[in-house]
Amino acid sequence: MDGYWGPMPRLPMAKPAPHTAFEAVKAAGLTLPDVEAIVKAGSPRLQRGGSFMAGLASHPSAEPGTLVVRYDEDERRWLLEDAPETYYLTEYYRRWPLILVRLSSVTPEALRDLLAVSWRLTGAKMRRRAAYAGRASVSRRSR
Repeated sequence: MDGYWGPMPRLPMAKPAPHTAFEAVKAAGLTLPDVEAIVKAGSPRLQRGGSFMAGLASHPSAEPGTLVVRYDEDERRWLLEDAPETYYLTEYYRRWPLILVRLSSVTPEALRDLLAVSWRLTGAKMRRRAAYAGRASVSRRSR
């Protein structure tokens, strides 16, 4: 084969890199107020007020191309039942108020809805954190 200059064999197309797949998530998330896109531990994520909203799954139990989204634990059951091809959980993620989303299967509309729910839940967490911080500072001052 030395000196062969013929056409190169066709190679299968590579799947999009996870960070490329996250671009649609980032674009949808940044339309919501007070959301910022960051990279933490080498993985892109969205946060609101420093609290996690969504990011690429990094635990080995998750499938490649999976988004982790803060979601209500009671309501996620409906997503898991209605669209198991898009939504799933692993034992590792089950203990937190999250849902795993196959980015290759989720529609843009469903992604926006998921991020809106995550935004709302993150806001509630921020208010609880602020209320707790306020009580802690008041109790420290009253000593």
